[in-house]
Amino acid sequence: MKRLYEKEVFNGDIGRILAIDTENSEVRIAFDERQVIYEFGELDELALAYATSVHKAQGSEYPAVVIPLATQHYMPLQRNLLYTGVTCGKRLVVLIAQPKALGMAVRQTGGQRLTRLRQRLVEASKAR
Repeated sequence: MKRLYEKEVFNGDIGRILAIDTENSEVRIAFDERQVIYEFGELDELALAYATSVHKAQGSEYPAVVIPLATQHYMPLQRNLLYTGVTCGKRLVVLIAQPKALGMAVRQTGGQRLTRLRQRLVEASKAR
């Protein structure tokens, strides 16, 4: 979804279609507790989502989460991503995993992050 600041809807936001009004050419969508009206001409700004990545789900909660883990996709097999995915599930979390892939995800810590945060904080404190 493209950024629509005037509607306060952003990439990664997940909504549910509540009503389609063909008479007024509008769709009413719920984003969490907020409802947003889209005209039919704006619907190309939306994308249907039957599944989402752990990255996009970060910070969200869902009634049920299914996490597939396979060795073919070894790059995202990291402990922090597995933890993030598991903590998104409110009532049910299902891991569908090859045992080797699960082991890889648990052992892989993701390595050192290169954010330069310390340097930036020092520079920011000197700028004051």
